[in-house]
Amino acid sequence: MLHYELGEADLGLIRFGISPLCELGLSLRSVKDPSRYPLQLPWLSRTQGARADLDLDFLLALVNDKLWTPDFLNPRPVSPLTRIDDELTDLAALSPAQFTLQLERVHGQLPKVLSGSPRATIRRMVAALGEYWEACFAPHWLRMRTILESDITYRGRVVAQAGMAEMLNDVSPSIAFNGSRVSLLLASVQAERTVNVDGRGVMFVPTMFTRRASATLDLDEAPMVLYPARGQGAMWETENHKSPEAVAQLLGKTRSSLLAAIAAPASSTELGIRFGVSTSAVNQHLRALKAAGLVTSTRYGHSMLYFHSPLGSALIGDDTVQ
Repeated sequence: MLHYELGEADLGLIRFGISPLCELGLSLRSVKDPSRYPLQLPWLSRTQGARADLDLDFLLALVNDKLWTPDFLNPRPVSPLTRIDDELTDLAALSPAQFTLQLERVHGQLPKVLSGSPRATIRRMVAALGEYWEACFAPHWLRMRTILESDITYRGRVVAQAGMAEMLNDVSPSIAFNGSRVSLLLASVQAERTVNVDGRGVMFVPTMFTRRASATLDLDEAPMVLYPARGQGAMWETENHKSPEAVAQLLGKTRSSLLAAIAAPASSTELGIRFGVSTSAVNQHLRALKAAGLVTSTRYGHSMLYFHSPLGSALIGDDTVQ
């Protein structure tokens, strides 16, 4: 069990962010052992052909048999809008000493394919990760990012409605918060271990490629917690929400289904993918619902996220909104 001991200042420094490089690195675990990540099997199937031309043996060597990844693949995001190009640039500047140390922490000793000149291996890694991104992530990143952003927006709503403790205890079954301590049940930490946050705050990062909460291996670094994002299961499905019959008769089937779908915040792009219709058609319906006072919205980065207003929640029968 790992405990992050929080001071008063640390409660105000709890942040959420998105790291494309984290997604890239963690996804290698699903490629290495697909049976452990059933929710991402459709993604694995869609990208199977694209992976055939990649430096995959090299990339998979970054992950050990326990599916642990080195910390340099899990950078602490500087904001929710972190870009993969910036993260790969930072990765290219990784010192050879840190590269070797973090790989040895994961593997015990360097796999043969990762041995040799550290600087040359770092260059090969950055190039291989860039190709992996373009082939397997770039075509799907808009949808993935929308789900990650929606998760963060949802967490903000929970804080506003029920408080920080309620939100943190809802992030993952393997996370517990008692008011001054965040505790994580981790396979990588066998004994009790307490880390004083000491004003560094805790960064929470949602990801599509984990089943439970995890943390970086270097506990001397600023704390970062990776956790499974909400909505992963709907990533590849075209949805067909069934709304109450009376609401469907009042609003029409499409608008009542959209209203039911945004119990958790979502963008029009995401909703279009989920329902298999154009973004412009979704926007038209959302404008009508917003004009009727059933939907509200907030800007998050470059996206506009939509969710129930109190009236919309009451109409659809969403008893999760207080």
